[in-house]
Amino acid sequence: MKHLRTLNDLTINELEDILNMAKQMEGNFFQQHYPPVTVANLFLEPSTRTKCSFQVAQNELGLHAITLDESSSSVQKGETLYDTVRTLEAIGCKAVIIRSSQKAYYKELENITIPVINAGDGAGDHPTQSLLDLLTIQQEFVIFQGLDIVISGDIRHSRVARTNADILRKLGANVFFTGPEEWMDPAITKGNVITIDEAVEKAHVMMMLRIQTERHQNEEGLSNEEYHMKYGLTLEREKRMLPEAIIMHPAPVNRDVEIADELVECSRSRIFKQMKNGVLARKAVLASLLNLKGEKQYAHII
Repeated sequence: MKHLRTLNDLTINELEDILNMAKQMEGNFFQQHYPPVTVANLFLEPSTRTKCSFQVAQNELGLHAITLDESSSSVQKGETLYDTVRTLEAIGCKAVIIRSSQKAYYKELENITIPVINAGDGAGDHPTQSLLDLLTIQQEFVIFQGLDIVISGDIRHSRVARTNADILRKLGANVFFTGPEEWMDPAITKGNVITIDEAVEKAHVMMMLRIQTERHQNEEGLSNEEYHMKYGLTLEREKRMLPEAIIMHPAPVNRDVEIADELVECSRSRIFKQMKNGVLARKAVLASLLNLKGEKQYAHII
């Protein structure tokens, strides 16, 4: 693996290795490395969980990090993304983590030799979010094959929906979608669209999504209250879920919109567990791409 731009950069064996490494990251798996390795965080779009968990992961691996956003980089002066990243490469950064509102921005970076890690590209892909989601599901159910997973909400504008749908299908899960008809995307859903009431009764995993208002273009929608009653995971719907079913959400969460406030931290919820797993997954990605050595234990996930 040279880069992590989409999960298509990984073979299934490489994916297994990263998930297994992530599990081991809860222990004292890595010691600080000398001489220190410097990496760059280039966040051109707002982020809390992804940005902060990458920073925590870097600290725990003993890496030095440079963090830039749009206001503190020369992108605001008209510099191309390529020239910005080429500069970071030239001054000694050994990897660059990039979040951008531009879909598939990494296509501009084909000549960059250091690892490029995609921290989210517009409505395109979010591979490290998907890795932490896979880790969370694996911790709960061990295998993916045969699981019924429902992705609910703003499918068309969600990079999380796109990335998770692709990889979960490859791993043998049955992936369904629910939400407003105008937010479905046939390229993602492939016809597997069900109602929210059908979803709650069949899903092993209810993966709720935030409404991506920043990616809508003058679209008029339902009020928050109307959306919650028509498409949200309400208290009444949660009671009809399978006994073993869990609730996930990539966050930020709009409480009482896509999910009832009381369900965000209920016994079914794995939302904050996902955030914890984000540090582990991102540590594993950085360790793999930077070739930080450690003992591995192997297990199959399919």
